[in-house]
Formats: sequence, C-alpha cells, structure tokens
Amino acid sequence: MKKFRGSALVAGAAAFALTISGCAAPEELTPTQSATSDPETTLEWYEDLAPQITVGWNDIVDHFNGSTAAGNNVANSLTAYLTSAGFSYYNNDPALVQNTDFGTYELVSEDPLTVKYTINDGVVWSDGTPIDGADMLLNWVANFGYYQNEDGSFVFEHAAPSPTLASKLPTVDGNSLTFEYDVQYVDWELEFGVGVAAHGTVMMAHSDITDPAAAKQALIDAVNGGDDEFMAAVADVWNNGYQFANTPDNPLVYLSSGPYILEELVEEQYSTHVVNPLYNWGPKPKYERVTIRQIADSTAAIQAVDNGEVQIASGQPTADVLQLVQGLANASYQSSEEAAYEHVDLTVNNGGPFDPASYGGDEETALKVRQAFLLSIPRNEIIEKIIKPLNPTAERRTSVLFIPGSEGYDTAESYYSMYLGTDDENRAMAQELLAEAGVSTPIDVKFWFPTGNVRRTNEFELIKTSADSVGFNVIQDDEPNWEFTGRVYPEVNLHDATIFAWAATSLAVSGDDQYLTLGGPSNWTGYDNAEVDALLEELNVAVKREDQVRIRLAIEEKLAQDAYNITIFNFPGLTWWDNSVTGVEENGLVPYYFWNFWDWTPTAG
Repeated sequence: MKKFRGSALVAGAAAFALTISGCAAPEELTPTQSATSDPETTLEWYEDLAPQITVGWNDIVDHFNGSTAAGNNVANSLTAYLTSAGFSYYNNDPALVQNTDFGTYELVSEDPLTVKYTINDGVVWSDGTPIDGADMLLNWVANFGYYQNEDGSFVFEHAAPSPTLASKLPTVDGNSLTFEYDVQYVDWELEFGVGVAAHGTVMMAHSDITDPAAAKQALIDAVNGGDDEFMAAVADVWNNGYQFANTPDNPLVYLSSGPYILEELVEEQYSTHVVNPLYNWGPKPKYERVTIRQIADSTAAIQAVDNGEVQIASGQPTADVLQLVQGLANASYQSSEEAAYEHVDLTVNNGGPFDPASYGGDEETALKVRQAFLLSIPRNEIIEKIIKPLNPTAERRTSVLFIPGSEGYDTAESYYSMYLGTDDENRAMAQELLAEAGVSTPIDVKFWFPTGNVRRTNEFELIKTSADSVGFNVIQDDEPNWEFTGRVYPEVNLHDATIFAWAATSLAVSGDDQYLTLGGPSNWTGYDNAEVDALLEELNVAVKREDQVRIRLAIEEKLAQDAYNITIFNFPGLTWWDNSVTGVEENGLVPYYFWNFWDWTPTAG
C-alpha cells in the first residue's frame, strides 16, 4: 500500500522535519508479554496501569523504519515515538531533554569533532536482546551514506543521508560507539541515535542466522571487513522490509526499544500498542494500551471525542472545526501555532510549464512563468478566509528558512518583494510577466493536493480561481496517496505544482539539503543550484549564530531569485480531549501532542 501522508512530511533531523470514520476500536485484550520475555521480569510499574486510551490521528503507521525515504512522515513517527527510546527528546518549551536512563553521549574531542554514544546496561529490545553498539553501527552506515552505488545513489535509502559529514568508520565497543566527524558539524547533538534493531534486520536479511548475538557480530564483521554482498542484503531489508499495512507476521519487524510494542495494526483503521513489560529506561506511561484510530475528517474526530470513542484528537482546523470543538460539553482544547508551514512547490524538470525545456531551454521565459504562477497564488485571501478565523493574529509567511518574527525573517521576506502586494496587484503583475514571456495562454498547470483534505481542497479552489484569471488553466490533479513522494531520483514528479507542509522535528540549523539538493531524497521539484549546494555545505559547519543567519539568508535569496516556491502560512494547531484524561499538552514540533504521552492520566473517579 502506498503511504498516505496526512498533513505534513518530516525532514530528517533538520528543522523541518501526513479514512475511515466510525470504525470500531479494537476489543479489550488480555495483557501480553513481549515475544521472549519472562513474566518474572515484569516491572512493578507495569501492574498498576489504566486499561486503555484511544486517540485520533488522520493516518496510522504503515512503515516501521521511519528513517527511510519511504517511511519518513508524521504518522509513522507517532508509532515510532511510542515504541522507541533514545538519548533525548524535545519538550514543549521547546527544549532538548536528555534521557540519561537510556544512555549518554559526550563530546570526546572538538578537533577533530569526535563523539561517543553509550547505551546503559540493561536496556534491551522487546525480545530481550541488548541494545548496543551494533544497533548504532547499522544506523551510522545508513545515516551517513557510507554505502553508495556506482551511480552515486545510496544503498541504504535514508530520508536525509549525510555523506559529507562523517566518512571514517566508527569504533564499536560493547554498548558504545565512537565516531569522528569530517567537519565541525553544528548540529552533531541532533544528528545521531538508534534506529531499527541490527539483529532483527540481519536475521530477516540472512535467514541462516538465527541467534541475535551472532547477527550483531556478523553485521560488525561485514562492515569492518568490507563484505558488501552481506550488507547489500541487509540494506534491502532496511529499505523494503519494514513496510506493512497490517500486523506483520514476523515480530522482528516491530521490535521495540520503548514503552510500548505494536500489538495490532488494521489497515486504515487503527494501530494498538501494548506496554512493554521490559521497559525501565525513561518516562513511564499510565495506560496499558494506546490505540491510534485513523480519522481523517476533523468533524468525525470531534464527534468521536464527544461520544467517548476517542479520548484525544487533533486535526487540520477550519473555522467550523474550531466552533464545534468549542461547543464540546465535556472536553478541553488547546490551539497554538505549529512548527510546520504550507507552501506551493513547482516542478522544473518534468517537461511542464515551469521547465525551461518546454521553452527550448530558455531559462528566462520559464522563470517568468514560474514567477507569474507564484504571484497568482492568492495568499492574502487564503489567510483571511481559511486561517484567520482560527487565529485572528495569523500572518502571511514569506520565507522558506525563517519563521515570522525570527532573526533574519524581515530580510528574507524582502527578497520576495515582488510577491508582497495585494492579491489584485499580484495578479496584475502576473499578467504582465506572461505577456513579457510571450507564451501562449492559457497555460495548463497540473496541481496536486491530497484528496479528502478539506483545507487543501478549499485552498485549491481559491488558487484555481485566481490563477485561471491571469492566464493559467489549473487542472485538478489530486490523489490521496502522495505518490510523487515515493518516486526515486531520477524519476520525475508528474505534477506541475504541489501543496503540502514541512513539519519540524527539531530546532536544527542544517538539513535543508534533503529537499534543496538535486538528488536529495525529498527533492521532488528537480531544483538544482550549485551555489545553494555550496551554501548548504557551509551551513553544516557554521557554529556562530551570525554566520548561520548570513548563510541561510544567502540561500533564501537564491531561492527567491529562482522562483523555487512560495510559502503561505504556519500551521494553526488544534488538539481537543475528553475530560476523562489529564496531562495533554500541545507541542509545535513533531510528534505534536504525543510528545508527553507518559503524562496522559485518567481523571480520578
């Protein structure tokens, strides 16, 4: 099944980082142990849990390796957050909180930049296998693009590979892994962690290996010994062996390092996660089970909370949705601005209206057509009609790399001065540009938005009306499954324009090469600018805040000059919950309201 990505995509470790209503929740099931755990190892905290909480989201997991390009989205990250532990997480300040119950990391040397990660003794996978340096080594070779094919593509199809950051193999010593960066990488503290289980991946790739310890050692030996054939099979499973729309038959697919283990997954209905009785290395949850119900329609999610089927829900709010939430008699809600932003991207290498090849290679003509289309996006009308009813102080966002109010934003916005007029003024300028370009109108534009998304449907209608009036013919090219995001370079995006959001997972400075560098795993536009590539490399090592701002502004200026895309608004967030549960708090970063699931507590009585 192809992935439905809901509201937003996650972009690796960078500052960015998507329906059926009324489906039945899973029946109450008896407590279970993990695959190989002994009941005697069950911890005391496990005995006093409330039975179950059900929460709503617009999609559910279908990929258990969110580090892959195919699995990189919000819905998959939510199950990963419930079933994984790590060295740190973000609270809702937001501030990075270190989880020293899981392990520690330290800066061994500043020059060369060398870091050491150590997982505590007793920290194990849900099958009882220790989590150690072999697991981190598997993540290291994938994360840093250590294996490449002859054509330069990556053997491990990581969502945000970083081959220029660290090239020297790390040292594995039991529970520890130490490695050296090639550069003074500014975001080293956010770059690395533990991914999927090494022994599980190896055992799925090489069925003759059945002992977890032997599987881990085989991985270490293959990496250090240059056994590319062995690692190619491991990479194939890492890339393709973790995608399931229903409960996988093989428990190696969903091994857990966190508080919960997947118990049941039913395609497009729900995923249920049962507490991990071996877990004792981080915050402890209050519920034995967490079920995530797939409810794409926000109105249905409100009804589900109102009638007690769901205790917590969230969705892309509209004015009508907010009014319904405010009318709930036995529920509370929070609204805030999320660290995700809406934007329209243009494809420049598919032979469509924004590709210079369509005009005999004439870059200037293609640029004017792109500028004209971006000018025709009625951003002011979208803000007034769709966003301000939810957030009366909402502002138009005009920057890819800077949020409104942040240092550098005003300068970044100035690079887009031609787009800052009223919608009528912008449409008039768009008509002038098309006349200057000397192109025949109307110009067909295949415009993609996710089928079934109410807010995006409303935005599309406003965009079509506006763009058609200046000389375009905007063609509805929607589909529900985000197929263009699954295409692997050099295959091209068949849509001429797309509208979606990038969702932030951290406060990292770097990582934008994921979608701005040609061949990047999230570059679906075909954008290619050597100067931007060089600036992105420079940003990786910019330790000083003033240098970071300077470099990001230089990138922004190039994006504006190239008419790369247009941004519209930061997401308004809305979460509502039944008063039978307390401890719910929004977070602007992914994983949104899930960030403190261990604080969800049944109301006394």
